[in-house]
Amino acid sequence: MTVFAFYLFALCTIVGGLFTVISRNPVHSVLWLILAFLSSAGLFVLLGAEFVAMLLIIVYVGAVAVLFLFVVMMLDVDFAELRAGMAKYMPLALLIGVILLMQLGMAFGVWEVSEIAASQLSAPTPLATETQNTAALGLLLYDRYFLLFQLAGLILLVAMIGAIVLTLRHRQDVKRQNVLAQMYRDPKKAMELRDVKPGQGL
Repeated sequence: MTVFAFYLFALCTIVGGLFTVISRNPVHSVLWLILAFLSSAGLFVLLGAEFVAMLLIIVYVGAVAVLFLFVVMMLDVDFAELRAGMAKYMPLALLIGVILLMQLGMAFGVWEVSEIAASQLSAPTPLATETQNTAALGLLLYDRYFLLFQLAGLILLVAMIGAIVLTLRHRQDVKRQNVLAQMYRDPKKAMELRDVKPGQGL
């Protein structure tokens, strides 16, 4: 049953990724992408990485793929015009694809499994009978690789701040709130009383 599930999830992942690229309808492409994500999550479950599988479903399927779907369905994009512009780059794209396939063939042609590969893969994490997958992942991130984990978060924070600074544009014709002017205002000058005569306006 495990072998059947592996081949089923692997086939669904490959088919979903392929149809994501070649599908003409962008909505269908997003749906095929969701199928590829779900199948990848099934493969992670078979590997014993339940936490990563649930993370893949929650983050990628529940947030990223749904966001793609909303953007594609809400924006009125002229895909015929985009395809017309892509036609002139097709020979270059095919050349790059052939080069990548040749490189993959060369890499897998000399692939050999190391004798110590299994022991190296199981070395960082404890046995599944000793602790759960989520606890083992937490021990790795927040104990052994705590400094690297924090540095990665700091790099992402700097990248986010940099993106905000580079894209921030102050418009001159927009009236903004001045907090200091509001705090130091004189209450006597903030309000003006006028005696309005009956039948007259201001």
